[in-house]
Amino acid sequence: MDHSCSDKRRRRLLKSAAAAAVMGLPGCSLVDKGDIRRREIPSTSELLPVVGLGTSDVFETAPEAGLTGLREVVKIFGNLGGELIDTAPSYGNAEENLGHLIGRLGLRDRLLIASKVDRNGERAGRQRMALSEDRLGGSLDLMQVHNLIDLQTQLATLRDWKAEGRIRYIGVTHYRVEAHEALARVMQEEPLDFVQFNYSIITPAAEQRLLPMAADKGIAVIINRAFEDGRLFARTRGRQLPEWAGEFDAESWAQFFLKYVLGHPAVTCVIPGTGDPHHMVDNMSAGVGKLPVTPDLRQRMRKLVADMS
Repeated sequence: MDHSCSDKRRRRLLKSAAAAAVMGLPGCSLVDKGDIRRREIPSTSELLPVVGLGTSDVFETAPEAGLTGLREVVKIFGNLGGELIDTAPSYGNAEENLGHLIGRLGLRDRLLIASKVDRNGERAGRQRMALSEDRLGGSLDLMQVHNLIDLQTQLATLRDWKAEGRIRYIGVTHYRVEAHEALARVMQEEPLDFVQFNYSIITPAAEQRLLPMAADKGIAVIINRAFEDGRLFARTRGRQLPEWAGEFDAESWAQFFLKYVLGHPAVTCVIPGTGDPHHMVDNMSAGVGKLPVTPDLRQRMRKLVADMS
């Protein structure tokens, strides 16, 4: 089920967000969290805002080098209604930085924090997850088997931790099309709450099998690499957004790309990463207003971007 805001509320959100971006961002606190579109996590019916935040690369920084900007990013994310933040112990010191920021901002209990386990062996996996808990300030909401590493061993531990109430949700992740077949097998055979994989306007392979399967099996979907690690912006650099993007309320190329992903009803949440406060406002704005849902419009979007290559 999709829960979106009215056009009037969307205009208020964008006005407040734009003012926040121009005036040093304090206006973000004026935005009503109900404005962000939400979709259900099928296993619990919990509603989750459709735009999350990824931490790979951008949160891997020394505290003295860049936590001030990241603090504003996390603050904006929370003030604009964001909840899911995805991280991993393999992302350098991202977990430590994120844990520090959400603790200082008082956001820990308002967020859905997701991390990953990327070790072989039960003992090593448990130690890795315990370290993530310590870095992130307590029990985690979602733990995922990173890139399907030692899948059965780690899933067994995740099921134990879920039964003990130590985590709320379990899932699996990958970031490459070549792994989609393996992901499909896991989705078919294992009782998962979440699955995370790559999907974008120029890499739509997930539309063929993974997204329909997730909808059929009742698995929430997190999308990574929606911007193709920034390559989509290289294509559109210097190009004007088409006027017809207004049909689905896209006001920037970032919103154009994110709204394409969110236009598929099986997508629960997309997690673009950013360390730029203004980009955070822009990304969150993709979570309000209309979405491109008709096949003709989505084909038109794909063709426009494909012709730029």
